[in-house]
Formats: sequence, structure tokens, C-alpha cells
Amino acid sequence: MTNDSKINCLVVDDEPLAANLLKRHIDQFPQLHLVATCENAIEALNWFQKESIDLLFLDIQMPGIDGMKFARSLQHSPSIIFTTAYRDYAVESYELDVVDYLLKPITIERFFKSISKYLNQVENSESSQVSVEEAGMDILDQFMYVNTNRKFVKVLFNEVLYVESLKDYVSIYLPEQRIVTKDKISEFESKLPSYFLRIHRSYLVNTQKITAYTKHDIEIGEKEIPIGVSYKREVIEFLQRSGIK
Repeated sequence: MTNDSKINCLVVDDEPLAANLLKRHIDQFPQLHLVATCENAIEALNWFQKESIDLLFLDIQMPGIDGMKFARSLQHSPSIIFTTAYRDYAVESYELDVVDYLLKPITIERFFKSISKYLNQVENSESSQVSVEEAGMDILDQFMYVNTNRKFVKVLFNEVLYVESLKDYVSIYLPEQRIVTKDKISEFESKLPSYFLRIHRSYLVNTQKITAYTKHDIEIGEKEIPIGVSYKREVIEFLQRSGIK
């Protein structure tokens, strides 16, 4: 890090509104320093030659070189947070070991969670595989509160088995109970840690809880959860890469 130990950030996004929103979010964190905003990969590369960049906010679909290709081309890559309107690249992004994958429009709550995750990765850079408790993760990375039956209930992320969509609600399955809260599954997905995976239009699973899988379904204990046709290739590739047996 440079600039009095602040974290040097670079935003690469060809959409001015999206770039300005990220700038406003970054400005709320005193430990972050925005070096510049760029409209494409070529501009970004020029900044890499002039400045030391710690954290890169990178759009995926851009004119010329897209964000995925640009990320793969970097020999000494900074930490990367993808910012995109498309969820189709989420599985591919896992291969690049990015910090996070943010879906636009990016709320300040979701941005805060992502920055917390990055800061904890920096703090624990010498420990590549640690538990949430061992890493001393930020409170937002351990649990969330959900509104159910007119009260807010604490849900520990590492206890969630899977999540099921019920139209305008989601059902959160835990080892000993089921919690129903009003939320769209796509929006609920954005609030979860990166080890949760969308396998069907109606299901999200905690990949740490998977006990078996086939080409057609995933098993968590005695529960068989179907893999959606449109998700199948990405899900199987992710599971095979992760070595989940």
C-alpha cells in the first residue's frame, strides 16, 4: 500500500453512472484511496504502469478487452472485485480467486460487506484456509438478521444448509429449523458469502455442506436438491474444480 498506507483503488467501468456510484462508496471509507476511474482496460493498464494498485474494481462487459480477459492478462494482479450487471460470469470468476463478485446496482451495504472481506483477507494473507472464527472475520461476514414473524432473527451463515425461493419469499434451511423471510432469491444471494452457490432458479446451497452430487442433483444430508438445466455446466465445473466429493 502507498499514499500514507491507504489502499490504492482503481475503478474500471465504461458506464459513468456505475463508476460514479463506486466512487461515492469508496469515498465513505477513509482507508481507501481512489487513484482513478477508467473506461477500458487500456486506460487501466496505463495507470498500472504509473501507480501501485492494491484493489481493482473491474467491470466485465466493456468495449475492447473485457474484464475477464484483462484480469487474466495481469502478471502481478492486485486484489479484484468484479462489478457487473450480469451474474453469468460468477462461476468463471472463482477461477481467478477474486475477492468478490458484485451485481449492479451495488448498494452501500453490499459494498461494505465486500470491503470488509477484502480487509480481512489482507489481515490474514498468510493463512489461505481458515475458518470464520479463526480469521476474526468482520461481523457482517459471520451472520445476518432476517425479518420473520415481525421480529429480526440472527442467522449464522455457516449454519445455513440451503435456501429455497418461494416467489416473493425465501425459505432458509438450518439443521434444526426453517426460517421464512420476504426477499427475492436473487437479492438474497447478493447478501451471502462466496461459498454459497446458485444451482437452480429456486435454490442456493452452502457448498461447505454438500455431502454428494450427481449431474442432476446435489445432496445435503438426506435432502436432494435438483440442479437446474441452465445452471448444470457451471455448477458441475465449480464442484469439480473445488474437489467436492
